[in-house]
Amino acid sequence: MKRTTRLFAIAAIGPLALTACGGDGFEDSAGGEAGESQAPASAEGPVELSMLIASSGDAETDAVEEAAAAWAEESGNSVEVTVASDMNQELAQGFAGGSPADVFYLDAGAFATNAEAGNLYAYEAEDNGDFYEPLREAFTYEGQQYCAPKDFSTLGLVINQTMWEEAGLGEDDVPTTYDELMQVADTLTTDDVTGLVLSPGIDRLGAFVVGSGGWWMNEDNTEPTADTPEVLQGLQVAQDLVSSGSGALSSQVDTGWGGEAFGTGRAAMTIEGNWIKGAMQNDYPDVDYTVAELPEGPAGPGTLLFTQCWGVAAQSDAQAQAVDLVNHLTSAEQQMAFADAFGVMPSRESVSEEYTEAYPEDAAFIAGGDYGHGPINVPGIADVVADLNSQLENIGNADLQSVVESFDSNAEAVLGQ
Repeated sequence: MKRTTRLFAIAAIGPLALTACGGDGFEDSAGGEAGESQAPASAEGPVELSMLIASSGDAETDAVEEAAAAWAEESGNSVEVTVASDMNQELAQGFAGGSPADVFYLDAGAFATNAEAGNLYAYEAEDNGDFYEPLREAFTYEGQQYCAPKDFSTLGLVINQTMWEEAGLGEDDVPTTYDELMQVADTLTTDDVTGLVLSPGIDRLGAFVVGSGGWWMNEDNTEPTADTPEVLQGLQVAQDLVSSGSGALSSQVDTGWGGEAFGTGRAAMTIEGNWIKGAMQNDYPDVDYTVAELPEGPAGPGTLLFTQCWGVAAQSDAQAQAVDLVNHLTSAEQQMAFADAFGVMPSRESVSEEYTEAYPEDAAFIAGGDYGHGPINVPGIADVVADLNSQLENIGNADLQSVVESFDSNAEAVLGQ
């Protein structure tokens, strides 16, 4: 992705004005141990905030730049927006060099590691309770919420409407339980089409774990809990689907992900997030499809959340202004503007009705905001998760007991460091 930088300067910044670039010697900034709560640093006079984003394309970049420019004009400050070519690498370099961006996209999967490292200023945006609770939990570490959820995605059951009707299925046949999912997957399976195709790894298979009442870690992320009946039950559902032949992983049908298998007609159903809309519009516009909420497991509804937050650097000397910018970016009006511009779902519950009225096809995805589960929220766990995913690449034949025992052992080693 081409890297771009834009500067929205609203006030003339003289030689005495302070910038918000990070650096050494910020005695008033909120660094230090994770979980500390300190008053935000606030630079005097107009400030120049730096913002680092990972953009999905021109529509997102333009929308963020427009929102930043509007805040700059109203506040008298300025914002430099940079599109990262490698977000994780550039964030890490900024933190290590003592000059991170003041405001930045932060993925939930990288949140805990950065919170533990003291890289983040902990704040709550205005009307914090309006953000979906699972999203707030995704950005909470050791009891402290650090940042405001930017937007979110969930998983839904994506159904090829033409294949569905040709198989004699109707609206009443949309599966609401795992048993019903297996039945319709079998009905939809032919010599050329697999009933349900999934992308590999826990970012899809984990939905069955949540619906079965399990998760990989306990509630406060102090102990691994993969070797439990609930987790095994959820993984068993996925294994039964694949081993029966009515389900498959995308690699088993020569495709790169579930959306490709679905769009090319190799799958009658897939489990994917609302990002599939763009792929269907751009690459498979002739496929008629609908989206339903994922079937409920024995523990109730279960889906996964994918989210980012607006991070504020602990080393920034303009934290107060950065938070004020975030308040603007996460307002209900601005969240709907972002949704209209590049298709993200608002992270505020108060916007859900307006969003679903505008985009009724996303109702199933929005519903998951109430009960979805975020990623494994443990510092330094990435390699352990990667190993878990590798063990599940052939879930149809995997020794599930060995898989969960391995995860718990590896996670305990990380926790004990």
